[in-house]
Amino acid sequence: MTPADTQANRPPDDDPFSDQLELLAVMGRDFASTLDINKTLYNALEHITIYMDAAGGALFLLEETGETLTCHVCVGDTEITGLSLKSDQGIVGRCVQNNKGEVVREAANDPSFNTSFDEITGYTTRSILCAPLSVKQQRIGAIELINRKGGDGLFSASDLTMLEALSSSAALAILNARMAESLVEQERIQKEIELAAEIQRSLLPAPQDDSYPIHGINIPARLVSGDFYDFFPLEDGRICFALGDVSGKGMNAALLMAKTASLYRCLGKTVHSPGLLLSIVNSEICETVTRGMFVTMVGGIFDPVTGVIRLANAGHEPPLICDGDGDFISLPAEAPPLGIGTDLVPGGIYPEKELSLDGGSFYIFTDGVTEGTLRDGEALGIEKLKKMICEYSSIPIKERLKSIVAPLILEDGELRDDITVIAIDDLGRDEPAGAQDILSGTEPNQRKDKDEDLDDILMSMTIPARANRLRAVRTTVSEAARLSGCSPEIAQCLVIAVDEALQNIVRHAYGADSEGDIFIEIHRDDTSITIFIRDYADAIDLSKVKPRDLNDLRPGGLGTHFIREVMDVVEFTSPPDGKGNLLRLVKHID
Repeated sequence: MTPADTQANRPPDDDPFSDQLELLAVMGRDFASTLDINKTLYNALEHITIYMDAAGGALFLLEETGETLTCHVCVGDTEITGLSLKSDQGIVGRCVQNNKGEVVREAANDPSFNTSFDEITGYTTRSILCAPLSVKQQRIGAIELINRKGGDGLFSASDLTMLEALSSSAALAILNARMAESLVEQERIQKEIELAAEIQRSLLPAPQDDSYPIHGINIPARLVSGDFYDFFPLEDGRICFALGDVSGKGMNAALLMAKTASLYRCLGKTVHSPGLLLSIVNSEICETVTRGMFVTMVGGIFDPVTGVIRLANAGHEPPLICDGDGDFISLPAEAPPLGIGTDLVPGGIYPEKELSLDGGSFYIFTDGVTEGTLRDGEALGIEKLKKMICEYSSIPIKERLKSIVAPLILEDGELRDDITVIAIDDLGRDEPAGAQDILSGTEPNQRKDKDEDLDDILMSMTIPARANRLRAVRTTVSEAARLSGCSPEIAQCLVIAVDEALQNIVRHAYGADSEGDIFIEIHRDDTSITIFIRDYADAIDLSKVKPRDLNDLRPGGLGTHFIREVMDVVEFTSPPDGKGNLLRLVKHID
């Protein structure tokens, strides 16, 4: 039925309901034919306005807050689409508040009539017919008609009866359309969350066989998780690992989790100091983190050859070491979580601990484990966790983790919080020594002065001997120096010395087209910074390593001179195994 048909079939006043069912059917088809609710509202209002022989009509919807009415569509003599007013303002506001239709035969005589609209539009409103849009006391808005075209131009009580019937049908259609729209939106969001969960799962490390010393498990309480864990091998044979827990839940926590995990994996392949690595990640997170969010995290490196773990803890649950006798050692955090601030850690670098598993096991877990609810309603707690670790210590590590978390999964499959655990087993010393022991065997007087204490490793990394990798090294050295409290001048000296040494190795030791590795390790004690740089190229003739005369004005060849100018000790030596070359640099900082 077209608007013209609606007008042609307008029933006479003595038979007001004869064509009403047909109009309702037309409106119902319009609402069912499209999800474009604004278009459907316009068509419905146009039908109603013509059917009621009104000069104009407006459809107001109540906003979610319930404080504002906004004209979403209008037809006829005036254009007020987008007009907003308080939900208790004017005749339409009164109609919505009382949830009752009104006939105002002479608008100018009604104290609620706002004459400013007529002053703005230049239109004269004589009579108003207004009916609420509501379903079972759920107020949606109202339809307002102005100035009947026929007769005396005034609406009657019978007009209100018809408009109320039409408005009820429109309200039900609007409510159904909103529910359909909401279901479509929920389905879209659900698909996006499922995709996010799939992406999160892809960030977890691939499952390993039972012979691998590190395994982890992550069971999210929802589709997406704020927990994460990771482990990956380094070029020297050691294994970098991490476990973290993002504050809060939902997509915000999931996004921060993805960022933190990605940063750690990317940087952890070249920055082999857990404390420095957490400090760099912390700086990155602090730049963009949403206020109030933070990440508790443990990061470390495990040497499967020696059974030694070096780790740093940023405000996380204390990890546990279980020795061969079933005794436990707890390792509390000594620094705050990531994302709170960059100046809360003394010296700028998260403190590190080094410990030997000595045939035992190492466990990191989130609070979803210790605070998780068992089927009897009680929390697991740290003592019950220790008991289960001992109980299942004889079974393979993957099955052990599944057995530990199984009681936390309730019969309905629900969890109170995300569950994440990493376990490391010290499997023995059968493997050959790895390349990580690059400086092993170095005589004490070759590696350090007699009073030096080199336990504080600022940076340890292995890189390919390629020029395009040197920029990353310069950045890492500079950041390590800054975070350790060095002055900008000292930091610049370290960067210059390392850069010049690496360039000499790339150009001269290996040659521009050769493949090879370079190992860099930086230590600090109270009085000095010591740098070790090792390559695996042919051994150099140490008698020929000396600075060139500065009066010899030829291009190049000044690298050794620059290094000696900015460092206090420059010592070239041969490694004890006779493979490659070892450079020791010392800068006094006291």
